[in-house]
Amino acid sequence: MKNIFLFLFILIPSLLGAREKYTRTLKLMGCHYDITVIANSPAEGNKLIDIAANEVTRIERLISEWDSTTQISHVNFYAGIRPVKVDKEVYDLIVRSIKISELTDGAFDITWAGMNHIWKFDGSMKRLPTNEEVAQAVSTVGYKNIVLNAKDTTVFLRLKGMRLGFGGIGKGYGADKGADLLKSMGVPGGIMNASGDITAWGVQPDGKPWMIGITNPFNKEKVFSWFPFNGKSIGTSGNYENFVEFNGKRYTHIIDPRTGWPVQGISSVTIFGPNAELSTALTKAIFVMGKDVGISLLKQFKGIEFVVVDEQGKIYESDHIKMNPFKL
Repeated sequence: MKNIFLFLFILIPSLLGAREKYTRTLKLMGCHYDITVIANSPAEGNKLIDIAANEVTRIERLISEWDSTTQISHVNFYAGIRPVKVDKEVYDLIVRSIKISELTDGAFDITWAGMNHIWKFDGSMKRLPTNEEVAQAVSTVGYKNIVLNAKDTTVFLRLKGMRLGFGGIGKGYGADKGADLLKSMGVPGGIMNASGDITAWGVQPDGKPWMIGITNPFNKEKVFSWFPFNGKSIGTSGNYENFVEFNGKRYTHIIDPRTGWPVQGISSVTIFGPNAELSTALTKAIFVMGKDVGISLLKQFKGIEFVVVDEQGKIYESDHIKMNPFKL
């Protein structure tokens, strides 16, 4: 889901061989990843982009629930049967995910994947699931049924049919890890943009800040406001790309894990936070919690800024967000 545009100022290459920015778009984690780096030459830029892409691929091979060889697929396979040992990196990501579930009263829940067989947004759905089908799927959902053993780094899903899915946090985590790796190598600036879940660092070669624009949820080809990057990572979610329609009603891809039904009321959420992992997860939670409860929660976080657009086009932003006077 590509719902963030990047506005990168055009740099005229210096005759002195100054650093330039290099960008490539790849398909990673099932989405478009735009990776931008500052480097001294095209060869160096391509090498750095490859390194970041390989890091994202490494993470995908740990946490994808669609690849039967991953650790998470093994956890899912043995749900209700036995614990599965995982790498500490995977274990720690699950721990952090559960903490976000606790903070949001279950509005964010990585066990939501137990419902992905009844809701499909790839064009293959021919009918709405029945209330009984939804109730059965929801019975396998619940982060409190994840049993962790810190000493052995094992994960056990108590209920048969439970599944972990990192679609609500994995892209942000991948963006963070790719950026961290490049920064550790001394890359002075760049952007990891996982279809709107963004981590950036440094500035452009001409000293200007990276610029991001929030997509108009009512016209995804347009932007309704832009911001200079200020050191915060970005998560964004919108209901305008992945959805199905039955009997004249739209059902979006963001599902309330507590009820099993798509949420309504909000069109897009953008969150600026300390890392893309948290920002990404919170966008999903705010959709589920609803505008009033969600914004109330966000105001309790230090260092979190937000822009929420409801289904009527009304914009709600945090106190330190400086919106441009564009209208939806």
